[in-house]
Amino acid sequence: MTTHQPTTRLVDREALSDPGYQAFLLLRTVFTVAPILFGLDKFANLLTDWPQYLAPWINDIVPGSGQDAMYLIGVIEIVAGVAVALIPRYGALIVAAWLAGIIVNLLTIPDFYDVALRDFGLLVGAVALSRLAAKYAPARQS
Repeated sequence: MTTHQPTTRLVDREALSDPGYQAFLLLRTVFTVAPILFGLDKFANLLTDWPQYLAPWINDIVPGSGQDAMYLIGVIEIVAGVAVALIPRYGALIVAAWLAGIIVNLLTIPDFYDVALRDFGLLVGAVALSRLAAKYAPARQS
């Protein structure tokens, strides 16, 4: 009878050589870091003037200014990035849903269709991350 020796290492070499696991790690890293950085930038507007990406009809229904809306959006993006880090299977779906909302917003603004198309690609990547997480980041056992 053999006994299973639990490993103290988080990931063994065999897992690191698995292309699926590599894809999972890459997507998990990107979908953790990018939303957090973009969320933080909503407060600084270093990368771009974020309020220009807010459709007028959305700006009309949110309280305050477009920049005030960006502060809330920034917080949501930071939370989504943290969710991907902690629970990638579901955090990725939160990011995908968020991207779907961004796409709807962008499709209602003239001249932003290219950005909407890019965000659709990101949405597909987030869904792929969720699917990979089902295999490579199983639910935590208590």
